[in-house]
Amino acid sequence: MNSSIVEHLRRAGRLDRMFIGGEWVLPETQARSSVIDPSTEEPVAEIALGSARDAAAAVAAARRAFAAWSTSSAQSRALLLDRVHALVLERAELFAQAISLEMGAAIDFARRTQVPSAAEHIRVARDNARGYAFVTHRGDMAIVREAIGVCGLITPWNWPLYQITAKVGAALAAGCTVVLKPSELSPLSALHFAEVMHDAGIPPGVFNLVNGSGPAVGAALAQHPEVDMISFTGSTRAGVLVAQAAAPTVKRVAQELGGKSPNLILPDADLARAVPGGVAAGFRNVGQSCSAPTRMIVPRARLQEVERIALEAASGMVVGDPRSQQTTHGPVANRAQFDRVQEMIGIGIAEGAQLLCGGPGRPEGLSRGFYCRPTIFSAVHSRMQIAQEEIFGPVLVLIPYDSVDEAVEIANDTVYGLGAHVQGKDLAAARAVAARIRSGQVHINYPAWNPHAPFGGYKRSGNGREYGIEGLEEYLETKAILGIQDASAPGTE
Repeated sequence: MNSSIVEHLRRAGRLDRMFIGGEWVLPETQARSSVIDPSTEEPVAEIALGSARDAAAAVAAARRAFAAWSTSSAQSRALLLDRVHALVLERAELFAQAISLEMGAAIDFARRTQVPSAAEHIRVARDNARGYAFVTHRGDMAIVREAIGVCGLITPWNWPLYQITAKVGAALAAGCTVVLKPSELSPLSALHFAEVMHDAGIPPGVFNLVNGSGPAVGAALAQHPEVDMISFTGSTRAGVLVAQAAAPTVKRVAQELGGKSPNLILPDADLARAVPGGVAAGFRNVGQSCSAPTRMIVPRARLQEVERIALEAASGMVVGDPRSQQTTHGPVANRAQFDRVQEMIGIGIAEGAQLLCGGPGRPEGLSRGFYCRPTIFSAVHSRMQIAQEEIFGPVLVLIPYDSVDEAVEIANDTVYGLGAHVQGKDLAAARAVAARIRSGQVHINYPAWNPHAPFGGYKRSGNGREYGIEGLEEYLETKAILGIQDASAPGTE
């Protein structure tokens, strides 16, 4: 199974090309980058890397396509997205293989979560295109919401297809044209997605893909005067650089950045449900999610009980070969992330946190690959680095509290505000606590994922929103047309 997606892309001639203006074209330079299988640390493919000139060619193609695409009917855009949605589902197995190979996701997780959730973003964008009121009326005034223009989309390696579809779907539904720069660390699913866009019949230039590094291609898009908007998902550090590069051209910048999300366990919570659910959520995608609830804030009087249940939950995790059906957690995605996780585990031990399970090094029996031991620290306080810094790996910290007011203070005591969780039997009390948490999303008692729920951050977790109606509106400008008098006048329907 390892080579199936690679062989497919190699036979189709995709690995050494960019998708620009509706064509698979050779890049301007001969720069190449190896795709590393994180389970073996071995290269499995080599892709072409684009340059600033390739980015400029893609922007020019997107600009040429914008006039026709932005004035096309929303229904025709929805039809295109409907074909994209069908093809993503039809080719789900190849996408799952790509994600498992390029970033180490357990194949069952890739099949059940990574790919279906990505398809949902396209479905929601399709439905929003069909139902959104792009023109509304207020007295003798028309309020017109129209596409902002050419959008540069920069996506990360941790949810490679999911983040692509969240951005591309909404942008196309709004009438924008796009240049996608996926992470060069997880490019296989992106190349396959470009094939889907081509096969769905995307007009030339509406969707373009340029692989490359952040400093080369990402910076070129952020700086380009013909790019009207940048949508970036990644680290807060990189997001600052993108915003600085974009500032001279005064383009819109939407950012979904880091997080250190709290999971506040109220005193009346059912620990048998709240704790295992919190461990699973914190370690989902091997902890490589910016909204992962990696700070479990628990009543001090129940800390020992929480520790026992958390240990039991972690013991059921199977870390190993991501291609095995028995594996629940594969490796982290790359060497830099592995080193970061190991460093932060060492810092937690040095800070005096109580190590309940896991710790430095690979799990027993695994001598190579970027595998990390599922690690839980207890007796953590908010001043510790492991309670403040985003680790982006399978590391959970338990922070005790003595009062609900203190618990809310701990929950808000970071520079981030992306996601949060609250657990409790008294729903009114849980809602009251949720209202006090400074975060873009708050989940009460582990509700089902909702692709319509807007997602984005407070504070240094970013600005703007993705998913649902709010995600569509990020790609729209607002125009007021005054004095129309007749609501049926041309240009107001």
